[in-house]
Formats: sequence, C-alpha cells, structure tokens
Amino acid sequence: MDEEQQWLINCLNATLDTDQKVRSFAEASLHQASLQSGFGSALAKVAANRDISLGLRQISFFTTAVLLKQFIKKHWHEDEESFEPPVVSSDEKATIRRLLLASIDDPHKKICTAVSMAVASVAHYDWPEDWPDLLPLLLKLINDQNNVNAVHGALRCLALLSADLDDKMVPNLLPVVFPCLHAIISSPQVYDKSLRAKAFSIVYSFTSILGTMSGVYKTETTSVMSEMLQLWVDQFCVVLEPPVQSEDPDDWSIRMEVLKCLNQFLQNFPNLMETQFTVILGTLWQTFVSSLGVYERASIEGAEDPYDGRYDSDGSEQSLESFVAQLFETLLTIVGSKTLGRVVANNVKELVYHTVAFMQMTEQQVHTWSLDANQYVADEDDNTCSCRVSGALLIEEVISSFGAVGIDALVDSAERRFSESQAEKAAGAARWWRMREATLYALATVPEQLLEAEDSGVTNVSLGNLIEHMFIEDMATGVHEYPFLYARMFSSVAKFSSVINSNVVEHFLLSGIKAVGMDVPPPVKVGACRALSQLLPDVNSGVLQPLMLDLFSSLTNLLNHASDETMHLVLETLQAAATAGNKALAAIEPILSPIILNMWASHVSDPFISIDAIELLEAIKNAPGCIHPLVSRVLPYTAPILNKPRQQPDGLVAGSLDLLTMLLKNAPSDVVRAIFEVSFDPITRIVLESDDHSEMQNATQCLAFLVCGGKEELLMWGGDPGFAMRSLLDVASRLLDPNLDSSGSLFVGTFILQLILHLPSQMAQHIRDLVVALVMRMQSCEIAGLRSSLLLIFARLVHMSLPNVKKFIDLLVSIPVEGHENSFAYVMSEWTRQQGEILGAYQIKVTTTALALLLSTRHAELAKINVRGHLVKSNAGIITRSRAKLAPDHWTLMPLPAKILALLADALIEIQEQIVDDDEEDSDWEEVQTGDDGIDQELLYSASGASHSRPTHEYLDAMAKAFTEDEGCEDDLLSGADSLNEINLVNYLVDFLVNFSQSDRQFFDNLLQSLTTAQQKTIQTVLKR
Repeated sequence: MDEEQQWLINCLNATLDTDQKVRSFAEASLHQASLQSGFGSALAKVAANRDISLGLRQISFFTTAVLLKQFIKKHWHEDEESFEPPVVSSDEKATIRRLLLASIDDPHKKICTAVSMAVASVAHYDWPEDWPDLLPLLLKLINDQNNVNAVHGALRCLALLSADLDDKMVPNLLPVVFPCLHAIISSPQVYDKSLRAKAFSIVYSFTSILGTMSGVYKTETTSVMSEMLQLWVDQFCVVLEPPVQSEDPDDWSIRMEVLKCLNQFLQNFPNLMETQFTVILGTLWQTFVSSLGVYERASIEGAEDPYDGRYDSDGSEQSLESFVAQLFETLLTIVGSKTLGRVVANNVKELVYHTVAFMQMTEQQVHTWSLDANQYVADEDDNTCSCRVSGALLIEEVISSFGAVGIDALVDSAERRFSESQAEKAAGAARWWRMREATLYALATVPEQLLEAEDSGVTNVSLGNLIEHMFIEDMATGVHEYPFLYARMFSSVAKFSSVINSNVVEHFLLSGIKAVGMDVPPPVKVGACRALSQLLPDVNSGVLQPLMLDLFSSLTNLLNHASDETMHLVLETLQAAATAGNKALAAIEPILSPIILNMWASHVSDPFISIDAIELLEAIKNAPGCIHPLVSRVLPYTAPILNKPRQQPDGLVAGSLDLLTMLLKNAPSDVVRAIFEVSFDPITRIVLESDDHSEMQNATQCLAFLVCGGKEELLMWGGDPGFAMRSLLDVASRLLDPNLDSSGSLFVGTFILQLILHLPSQMAQHIRDLVVALVMRMQSCEIAGLRSSLLLIFARLVHMSLPNVKKFIDLLVSIPVEGHENSFAYVMSEWTRQQGEILGAYQIKVTTTALALLLSTRHAELAKINVRGHLVKSNAGIITRSRAKLAPDHWTLMPLPAKILALLADALIEIQEQIVDDDEEDSDWEEVQTGDDGIDQELLYSASGASHSRPTHEYLDAMAKAFTEDEGCEDDLLSGADSLNEINLVNYLVDFLVNFSQSDRQFFDNLLQSLTTAQQKTIQTVLKR
C-alpha cells in the first residue's frame, strides 16, 4: 500500500471519529483533496485493494463508496446541475472504470453491491457511447459459472443499469441478455435462489420496458416476446410448483420476482399468455394455497419468523408480507382481465374462501394496534399496504368482474368461515375471533354491492340473516377479551343496518353510546365512533334524546384525549350527534363550542382537522337557539386576528375567514350585520394589502357571503353608503388587476356575481369599467377555473341586459382589446372554446341560455366572427409525445352562430348521455341476470339519433331531472341567490330551438349544415316533438 492510499484510508477512518474536531479536519481535508486531479482514481484504488484487512476495508470502503458516488455526481459531467469543477479527465475516467470493474467480483456481498452502484453511477453518464465494452464484459462475467461472485456483481450491475434502458436499447439487448439470464435461472444446481431471483428482477425490468412500448410497437414487441415466452413460463412453473417453504426468505424472494415477471407478462401480453395460462395456473394456485399455511403460522399466529423488515445485501425486501402482497397483485391482474378471468371463473368460491383467511389480523397488527389506537385508525382509514388490504382489493375486483357469481362466492365463503370459527370457539381455540373479524371485514369491504344484490335477489343466501346471526352470536362475548372483534362489529353494523333487525341495530347504537364513555379498550371506542357517525343521522329522535347529554359529554372527553389520527373520527362522530340531536344542543353549546373553537385554533394549520371542526361548528350553528351565542363567541376571537393579520401564525387569518364564512351561510340578517360591523373593514384591507393567496381567496368568499346576506341594506350599516360601495369596488379592482397572480383572484367571479345580483343599481353605472377589467383579467388568466368564472359574469350580464342584448353586444364591440378585433370577438372566442369545460348545473344553465340569447339577436357582429370548430383528426397513427410536439392539434374554423348552435346541441347530448349512464348504473345487477334486454330502447333512441319518432314529454322531463340533480353540493351563493337557477334547461333549449328555427328557417338550415351528424340528429329529434 503506497503512502497516498494510506493517507486516504486514515482520512476516511477519521471521518468516523467520535471527536468532532478530528471529524471536521478529516472532512475538510477530503474536500480539498477532491478538488485535485487523481482523487477519483485514488478512491477507486482503495475500493479495489483487497490486501487491506476486511474490518478496516469495510469501514473505509463504505465511506469511499459514498464519496466516490458524490465525486462522480459532482465532477464527471460538466452539463449536470450538480457539477462542480474540476471535471475528471478522460484518462482518470478510464482508470476509475477499469478499477471498479476489477472489483465487481468481490467475495463480500455488501462491498460488491457498493461497487455495482458506483459502476451504475458512471454508466449513467458514459454508457453506451463512452463505455461500449461494459455490457459485453458484464455478460461475460454472468456466463462464468466458475466465479459466482462475478455473476452476483455483474447481475447487480445489470439490474441497476436496466433502470436507464430505453425503448431503443431493449429490443437490441433482449436477444443477447435473455439467454444469459435464462442460463442462470434454469441452473438451480449451480446458482442459489438469491442469484436466480436477481436474474428474474432483470427480466422484470426488461419486460416492463417492453410493456410501455407495446402500445406503439405492438407487432415488434409481440414478436420478440413470443420467441422466448415458453422458456420463461416453464421456469415460472419450476419456481412456483413446490409448496411455499416456512422461514425461507430466499424462497419468498425468488417467488416474488417470478410473480412480478408474470404480472408484467399478463398485463402487457395477454393474448400471448392466454395459450400458456392454463399451464401456469395450477402452479400459481399451489403457491397461493401453500402460502396461506405459512402465512398463518408466521404472521397470524406468530409461531414462525415472518422476516418483517428484513432486507438482503442488495437492499431488496425479503419479508413474507411483501411476497404475499405481490401474489395478490398478480391475482388482481388475472381476475380483472376479461380474457384470463374466464379461466378462473369456476374456482371463484375457493379463491375468495382462501382470500378471507389471508385477511385475518396478524400478531404484529394486534400488538401494534392494541398499544396505539391512533395507528389502528390510520391503518384502517389510509388502507396501508398489507395482506388485509390486498385481500379486500381482490374481493372488490372479483365482484366487479363476476357480478352475482362473485357475490355468491363471498357470501358462501363468509358462511363457511363463520362455521369454522364457531367450531374453533367451541374447541377453546384462542384465536377463533380472528377469522370472525376477517369475515366481517371482507363483507364490509363491498357493502353497497352486497345490499344491491340482496335487494335484487341475485344471491341464494339471505345476507341479512347471515350477518344478523354473526352479530347475535358475538354480542355476548367479552369486550375486553375480544376488542377488535367488537370494533369490527360496530363498524360493520352501520353498513348493513338496512338488512338487520331494528332491535339488533338499536342494541349496537345504545352499546356504542355507552362504549365511548366507558373504560373499554381503545379499538372498541374507535369502532363505536364509526358506528355512531353512520347510525345517528337515521336514528329515531325519541330513542336518542334522553341520551344526548351523556353522549356529548363522553365524546367531548374523548376529544380532549385524542391525537391527530383519532381526532378526525371523534369530530365526525360529534358532527353526526349534533345533527341528530340538535334539539339538545342549546343546553350544551356553552360547553361544547369553546372546546371546539380552541381545538380548531390549535389545529388551524391542519386542513383535515380544521375543516372537520368548522363543519361541527356549522352543525351547532344550525341547531335551534345556537347561532347567536356561537357568533357571540367567535367574533371577539376573530376580530383581533383580522385587525392585525401580519402578527398571526401561518394559517390563522385564512382559517378565521373560513370560520366567518361558515357563520354567514344562510344566516339571519342581524347575524350578517353583526359580522359586518366587526369584520367588513379588516376583511377588505386583507384583500387590498395581503400577498397571501389563501387569505385573499377566503376574504373574497367571505365578502361575497356578506353581500349575499346583507344586500343593499349592507351599504347603510356602516353609516356611509358611499364608503362601503367604494370599498367593494376597490376589492373588485384589486382582484381584477391583470398583474395579480391568478390564484389570488380565484374567487373574484363569485364576488362580482353577488355585486351585480344584489347591488344592481349601484353597479349599473360601472358596467363598462367592469367589462374592461374582466377582459384584461381574462387575458392574463392562467387558471381554467378562474376563466370559467369570468365567463359566467359575462353570461349573467347578457341576461341582465334583456331585452336589449344587442346593446350589450355593441358595448363589447366598442371596447378594443389587444390581439383581436374587439372585446366581443375575444370574449366569444374564449367562451366557445371553454363552454364544454364549464362545470356545475347553475353555471351551465346561465352560460348556455346566455349563448342562446346572443344567437337570437342575429346581431351583425355574430356573422363576422370565426371561432374554433372541430378537431381535425390525424392519420399519423399513435401520437407519441415527440410527434405531438412536432404536429400539434389542428382545428377547423366555423362561424360564431353555427358554433353557438353546436354548443346548444352538445348541451342536450350531454344531458341525454347522463340519463343513459344513470339508467345503466341502476340496471347493473339486472344486466348480470338478463343481459342488455332490460335497457329502455325508447330512452336510447334520442341519444343515438337513430329514431324518427317524437320524444315523449316523459323523456324530456327525465332529461330535465337528470340535469337538475347535480351530484355535488351547489354553491349556496350561486343556487340560492339567482332566479336563473330555476330555469329548466331542457325545456328552455327545446323551446328556443323550435322558435329559432321557425323565425328564419333558411338561416337555421344553413347553420345546421355546419354541425356534426350527432348534433344535427339531436336538434332534428327535438324539432319533431
């Protein structure tokens, strides 16, 4: 060892010294050395020197490996962001590459892995252009059966290199690499399981890349895979056929890699695999069944080592849990495939039966969740990756793919597992409850599907009787002995309450109310809260009222001891209790509200908890006799916060504005005035002065609610109507500033809508200035939602200009705008482009009917404007990203009147499609039994436009109902304050099209010719009513 190496080793070891001064000096020395030529090759020499003692070498080498990786990242390539001078010379690079490859067969696996990572770091920059002999050398090492260490190192390198492969390299490398990998995999007498597993991992990487190519290069990839498919399937069978071994992580690892490869084959080449699938299905089933016994002994019973948290020398996980999770992922792919799913259809019952057993709680879960209820809540709510969750996903997929057959399989499996747990219980087995809990968990995974099946009669077994029997059987068991079974019963009873005897449901309701206040294990309280949050909204008030004060007291006490994870659940339960027992809230509000307000303030930066708290306060506000005392508590708290916003912690100002907005919703006039008098001035100042977008957004919404609730009276509340109006206009001006970030202006549309709806006479004199500001804001807008809200204002102004819509058009025409003939041309180009993206029933009603009003004017300016029409379809085949950049979408141009008519037709088509979708959703279970015959043909005729009969009034009513029943909650400001929300859009459009076509038939027919076939058929169908 020369002096240079000795100095470097000493310096490396000194970086691990316990003395801070020694460490700092060594680190500084290494940094200085890294700036000198030859430092990288010196590190590589240390890595390659096997004459150093193993202990010293391991200490120095791992530090070297880290430094070498950092050195390569900083000094190898000048174009990298992390580059720092000096750049490594070509000669030194060659030396480092040679030394690293010479160390790749190191007998110590951890050192070998570190060398492989360094090789991969260099290859990231140099391979294949500057290091063309890397792959041939690696393949030569892989084929050397006399040097297993070299095989391991080369495989590790190739596995790391595969991450950098692209669709150009893989097809060329496959014919060379796959035979080498197959030689290793098919030689268990030469290579151990860990090496063969590593080879399978490379097969997986290559196959994954081929899968991403299969969409564009389907023929080529299929040809490449078909030549080798049989060889790989044979090896899959060899690995999967023997029963799964206990306490053998190497066996689990190689099976997991095989399953990952198989999953890729099934996903990306299903047609090829169809012929081979029956061959491998038997061995896959053998793995599935035999792994259950190993999993039960190791994980569920804890009698054997499941190797949780264990990793091999390469950092790959070796646990039994990860292997079983991969097994379920492969089964998910099979069940979800129409082609492959048919093969397993006859064995669905056995598949589900075994899956339920995998869903039992493990010994580790019982231990962890018993000590930490918060972790129990988090794992249940977040669906943390586990066999339980994987099993639940598989059951969902079974029912989705097989319908009634899947439902029968689950119910049958539940009956069998319930009977088995009964026998275990009678025999005195300590773990009998786990299968019972898993059975309930499996059923509760798909409650909606089970209840639909029960209602439609597609199952052979009464679901209600089965679940009720399970509940009654276990109600007498000890809550302290079996807390998790009780927790599962509580959370399940709410999901199936509609098919269970009301006395049983009431028993669990009362038990849940008692449990939250008793000294019972935390999981039981969690389950009780889950049950109460779902059962309370539907409970008979007569049963509930005598218990409400005790319930609120227990839940409040629980809240005081809750952590972040359980707090959400307790708040959700409190909200359900406040909604169900609102008559009792007035008595407890003085106690409950301060607790919730303090809890909200301390968690205002947590969006989930703060939202839950505000929703609970809203439930209190809505209870009889509670709004005034609640407001009297909130205003003294929020006033100093809003008056000195810059002195507050992050999130408190925005949260306080949210709190006030909640109080303003549907509030009586005196409450609105009280909030106005305390908060109006500071809220307007926040909009005008703040740079915090969340504060600006929340303040804008709060002002919109103030205007909505106060209307014209609001201007008088401050004593100076002119000042109040100027303040509102100043707010509008700031929010419409084209230089303001779009996020800060996000809710300006809602705010201005309230101004023009509730202060129409005051806003009338500012319409021109408003239009100018709207146009400028829209031109600089970067958020689609903001642009839509601005277009809604234009649409509402169209309606307000009735019966002089032409004058409003003239106004827009008179306003110049950069890049367009005038503001009308600009607004209509944006409007027609954006109309299909506008969301919300109210927004669509206002904008669609406004378009109809504009078309009905036949204003001369309409015909002068051409807007984007139809997308010109490309004949270039599959559009890749690079091809899309070179050949962007092309659109036709069409006259504005024709485009408006097309958009009106699209609105009707969308409503028709919504009816068909709703009908198909409602008839899912009928289709399972009877096929497609049950679909109402009269309903479909209009959507397809194929029929020439007249649409019935019932059909038009159905269209109107489907559109009006908006899935989301309509914004209170929009739906409650505007009479336009009462428009029946279907009837409006039908009447408009009839009248418009009759007023000038030739003009109408000319417009119709520019429409698509579907649009024309829809309009013609309407005209024939």
